[in-house]
Amino acid sequence: MKKTTWFILGGLLVALLLAGVVSNFASGSPDGLDSASTKGCTVDENDEITGGSCMAQNAKDSETADSPFADYGISGIDNAYVSTGLAGVAGVLLTFAIGGGLFWLARGRRSPAEAGERKG
Repeated sequence: MKKTTWFILGGLLVALLLAGVVSNFASGSPDGLDSASTKGCTVDENDEITGGSCMAQNAKDSETADSPFADYGISGIDNAYVSTGLAGVAGVLLTFAIGGGLFWLARGRRSPAEAGERKG
């Protein structure tokens, strides 16, 4: 195999390991926008707004909240670590497939004579 192929496969393997294993160690704390949107409200241990006034009170669920990959996991899998890891792996594979397909479509078409010249 070519060095380029090994490089791409190695990168894919690293991305799969990061998505499947390391993603489970990401912070479960709310990000900056979530945190800022609850300023002024009181929140209970389940992150439910119990009082006060903040912009998060007007928040609605996303239209894709019931999709199979909502909330960084796969619905129907009860184990949070497995669900998150599989969702990460599926995301990497889907992104790789779409990106690879787009590169394959965008690559220049060569005539057989040009391809033969390049090998020599």
